[in-house]
Amino acid sequence: MQLFIGGACAGKRDAVAARFPAATSWRLKAHKPLSDCRSALSSHSPLVINGVLDWLSADLETTDSDTLRQRWQGDIEQLCLRAETLSAALIIIATDVGRGIVPMQSTQRRLRDVNGWFTQDMTAHAERVWYVRHGLVMAIK
Repeated sequence: MQLFIGGACAGKRDAVAARFPAATSWRLKAHKPLSDCRSALSSHSPLVINGVLDWLSADLETTDSDTLRQRWQGDIEQLCLRAETLSAALIIIATDVGRGIVPMQSTQRRLRDVNGWFTQDMTAHAERVWYVRHGLVMAIK
């Protein structure tokens, strides 16, 4: 699995499209497990997963942080195993929201925390991690 992370409109999608032009794209759906993406995986075909921040935000409305984190940790293991079995590249695009002004609303601060935990967990599973800023791509793992 590869993780592309950077701020909003930093060039993450363009960087992924340049490296994986034949990839299929899957947008995470609110209140659906990450493992639902398994159906979009096909043999030797890259799959790009995006919409992480919106997905986390929607699930935080109905699920506590610890339960949500346990769920995606199990889901990513299943997803990575399936991608490995199919020899399919798995690419996740995540938005970095940990820089800048900390929001006053507790729900927005909680979203920043959960997004940070998500990206830490994905980084632990990723073979490669790319940071994208101003259209520049830097390998950090």
